[in-house]
Amino acid sequence: MRIHPGKVQTRAVRLCAIVALLVFASGSSGGANADESFVLAEDDGYRGIWYAVGETKDQYAFKYSGGMATYPQQHAPIACYSAAANKTFFVYGGAPRGKRQLLHMVSYFDHATKSVPRPRVLLNKQTNDAHDNPTLALDEQGYLWIFSNSHGTSRPSFIHRSTEPYSIASFRQVLTTNFSYSQPWSLGRAGFLVLHTRYKSGRGLFWMTSPDGFDWSEPQSLAHFAQGHYQVSWVHEGRVATGFNYHPRRGGLDARTNLYFLQTSDGGKTWQTAEGQTVATPLTEVRNPALVRDYESQGLLVYLKEVRFDSQGRPLILFVTSRGHEPGPANDPRTWRLACWNGKSWEIRDITTSDHNYDFGTFDVASQDDWRLIAPTDAGPQPYGTGGQMVLWKSGDQGRTWRRDKPLTGDAERNHSYARGPLNSHADFSAIWADGNAREASDSSLYFTDRAATHVWRLPGRMNGETAQPEVAW
Repeated sequence: MRIHPGKVQTRAVRLCAIVALLVFASGSSGGANADESFVLAEDDGYRGIWYAVGETKDQYAFKYSGGMATYPQQHAPIACYSAAANKTFFVYGGAPRGKRQLLHMVSYFDHATKSVPRPRVLLNKQTNDAHDNPTLALDEQGYLWIFSNSHGTSRPSFIHRSTEPYSIASFRQVLTTNFSYSQPWSLGRAGFLVLHTRYKSGRGLFWMTSPDGFDWSEPQSLAHFAQGHYQVSWVHEGRVATGFNYHPRRGGLDARTNLYFLQTSDGGKTWQTAEGQTVATPLTEVRNPALVRDYESQGLLVYLKEVRFDSQGRPLILFVTSRGHEPGPANDPRTWRLACWNGKSWEIRDITTSDHNYDFGTFDVASQDDWRLIAPTDAGPQPYGTGGQMVLWKSGDQGRTWRRDKPLTGDAERNHSYARGPLNSHADFSAIWADGNAREASDSSLYFTDRAATHVWRLPGRMNGETAQPEVAW
């Protein structure tokens, strides 16, 4: 059975979709009915969504919180560089001025003019939940595909495609369905492979494929044992690799642990371990061939960050381990680790520590002897809150040893976090992130830096013209 545009898989999602489409028709979301193109409204500046989870009723306020425009790590990619257009396109979770309401935003950085246009509003997701933030894929023809996620099944998900290549002016809605934590990969002539999560008996990992973005396969189960999983993934020369953990039956999301890895070189037809062993999917047992490291037996939690590849195309998994889910010093150390496939086995290499499980950074292999991490590893103005001060770390020996190269946001007034690297990143725009107060609701600005970390630029919060050059913040 194939999924066609507008078809929804469950009664609950179908009802949500009808409600959402009625809202779209009213004009409050900037959207339109399926198969109709619509012009996106312009916003007058770049503002991120503020979001929080889990009030702790202590000095730390929340389990995690702050500026979540580029959250969460399970959404990738959110930015893609196009050499043909010489632009880095990106999506993020925005908000109307003075309100906490999630807007799906799309824009780009023009590398020729070093400027950004007014960001466009794709839709109002009718929530303040940053788990609904969008992801982005750029196909061979230059069309932008935006995947609008949902946190569970209470809201619908959407896929939109730009009306013209390399343009953010207008879009067409091509599918209404349901998915969470999407990771869409455009594989050229092979079409699309979209890793994602579906909420049924926990959080199962799935994939779906499409030859053209319009006609989609039924979701296929990749892994589902105990209460489910989180995953992060990336693509390299047509090969999609995913790193994932699992949620034990006792403790669930707050007991996430273990590290697993799978990859596919044929668009999801078969899945292999790092050493090339083909596995039957879905994986249904805790002990299975995809297991990289058993952290459950060590009493450690695993917080996934990113998957990348070294200069030889070997996979790397960035993650953090800690002793508990609650914020605060009791669960120190939060250790940043890198799992490196050396061609025969996995090596785990430690990088540094930080003060929160949800600190998030982006990893970049600039060359064989130049590995870089941008992450909030210095305590911020809200210590032991999500994020902190961004720091550039470097390794010249393939991640075996690391040195703290330079601070990027040393006197910031709000914590910075969720630095994200674009797919096929350009040296002028190698990471984008947001800031926010980790103790209480606040404004949130967006920032980016270049590969050399010469400066940190702030995207304009208010624009008078059609374009503007970001200002140097640090």
